[in-house]
Amino acid sequence: MNEADFDVIVVGAGHAGTEAAVAAARAGASVAIITSTLETIGQMSCNPAIGGIAKGCVVREVDALGGLMARATDMAMIQFRMLNRSKGPAVWAPRAQCDRGLYRRAVRSLLEEQPRLATIQGTVSALLFDDDRKSVHGVTTLEGRTFGAKAVVITTGTFLRGTIFIGTSTNMPGGRAGEKSTTHLAKQLEEAGLQVDRFKTGTPPRIDGRSVRLDKLAEQKSELDDFRYAWSHFQPAHVPAPTPSQLSCWITFLEDRGKRIISEKVAESAMYGGVISAKGPRYCPSVEDKVVRFPLAERHQIFLEPEGHDTHEMYVNGMSTSLPASVQLEVLRTVPGLEDVRMTRAGYAIEYDFYPPTQLDATLRVRAVDHLYLAGQVNGTTGYEEAAGQGVIAGLNAALASKGKAPVVLGRETSYLGVLIDDLVTKGVDEPYRLFTSRSEFRLTVRQDNALARLAPIASEVGLYSAAESSVVEKRARDQSDAVRLARETSISVSSAAQILSDAGSSQITHSVKIAEIVRRQNVALRSCFDAAGVGGDLTPDSILTADLELKYAGYFERERAQADRLKKMGSFPLDAKLPYPSMKSLSVEARQKLDALKPANLAQASRVPGVSPSDLQNLILEVERRKALAGR
Repeated sequence: MNEADFDVIVVGAGHAGTEAAVAAARAGASVAIITSTLETIGQMSCNPAIGGIAKGCVVREVDALGGLMARATDMAMIQFRMLNRSKGPAVWAPRAQCDRGLYRRAVRSLLEEQPRLATIQGTVSALLFDDDRKSVHGVTTLEGRTFGAKAVVITTGTFLRGTIFIGTSTNMPGGRAGEKSTTHLAKQLEEAGLQVDRFKTGTPPRIDGRSVRLDKLAEQKSELDDFRYAWSHFQPAHVPAPTPSQLSCWITFLEDRGKRIISEKVAESAMYGGVISAKGPRYCPSVEDKVVRFPLAERHQIFLEPEGHDTHEMYVNGMSTSLPASVQLEVLRTVPGLEDVRMTRAGYAIEYDFYPPTQLDATLRVRAVDHLYLAGQVNGTTGYEEAAGQGVIAGLNAALASKGKAPVVLGRETSYLGVLIDDLVTKGVDEPYRLFTSRSEFRLTVRQDNALARLAPIASEVGLYSAAESSVVEKRARDQSDAVRLARETSISVSSAAQILSDAGSSQITHSVKIAEIVRRQNVALRSCFDAAGVGGDLTPDSILTADLELKYAGYFERERAQADRLKKMGSFPLDAKLPYPSMKSLSVEARQKLDALKPANLAQASRVPGVSPSDLQNLILEVERRKALAGR
């Protein structure tokens, strides 16, 4: 007998799990989130930072879909930087350092505020399958508890058969330092026929900030102004939520002496000593990788990042390592400012199971098992933000499936989440996947400032907003529309524009012109023009920024949106999952094999399968149309 029954059960309560649970609950499902330790809900296992290039946009997209990450970040933010400021607001990327303890507590508090959502402590040991193992209907735990569910979302991060390595001689089972790994569930998933592989990631040592000579280091102060990640969840919209007092980061470098020690001791590293064979993230290399792969580099930058207000611990960003603890300390003490440093925790590498994501469809459902969804690092990704984004989509679709409703599939033209998921399920991964702006064909129109405008219609349609949140979203849309209208209707005088144009290094106007005309000039801000003309004082900063970009780069945006429309048309050409690709002789052998393995949902997805050529796509259309004609006879 089941102890309780739910529409959706989420296994794991990290960044993917918490977002999956909240999305499912907001969509009207009864939800249980089961985790081995309730106290570690929302734990930041590695870097205490949220956002960055492309990632900051994902945070705002998660927020636009009703998620937790943006709100928790605002509640825990102790330093903020807007990356890419020199390149213009169209490609700005917000990044925030968080108080690790505050962030974890904020996530748990926000999670437990959700109606229809239960938190349960336990270690899931097995899924409850139907007799043919083609569908799941619940879970059991090591503690002997059984729960029924219409859908299950697995978000176990690095815990499935996770093994921690510190040097070549020290290793232990663990999904995170101090926490046990999970083996029972991993074995069952493999026995159920899921393809499994191994990846590796790592974390740097932590140090006692009181033992750092800060006077020898370069200080990086917070540049927090009025920025907040979560614009859609505070009333009124233009009043930001309070943030903690801000702290500085500190910059130093790994130089010759430290590099020499690493070179001499590199064989003692778990990664280079042959203990670990799995691939790690290319764009977050270990310090051993940096020294070995870039021997001519003069030095390597290190950021000392505060862990929070209630601790003196610092995170040594840039020194991820699997060297023995004694060698880690020896290297640290060669770094300027760390000559007498005390290491509070050694860095380590961790190897874990993941499931190649080409086994999933675009809803993140396992194609071979009904009602089973995967999200986060188990899909071969790296990063809090990538995990959170997958969690929202998996949890939302699990809830919709439990209610018998149509799923939500985001296209590449709609969001970075659409790019992320399409890349995973179409192309797969050969190393831990990380988002970059370069992965998106639509990075001018898919920006951090317009995430709400892009995704609010989808969120509203499936019921992810409360009435209060909907009113904020509606006001944001009205403000943007009003800002564009005001800019087109309002003239600015020669005298009012004089200082603005002088500051921008632009030529003066000789007569009054519409604000919409003048803001097309470089370095001329819409906010400044509104202030000079005495209009738009009641509009939110976010809405004015987006209106400014829409006016300034209208021609570029129009071309990109035309490209998006073409992609949508390809997406509207469906491909039946039962198409007999092996028999389609007009397609190349490689195309037949790959399309049969991946079973793309539409022509747009098929076009991104590696090895499928434009001529294959043309022939595929003919093959599908011919079969439709024969079926209609």
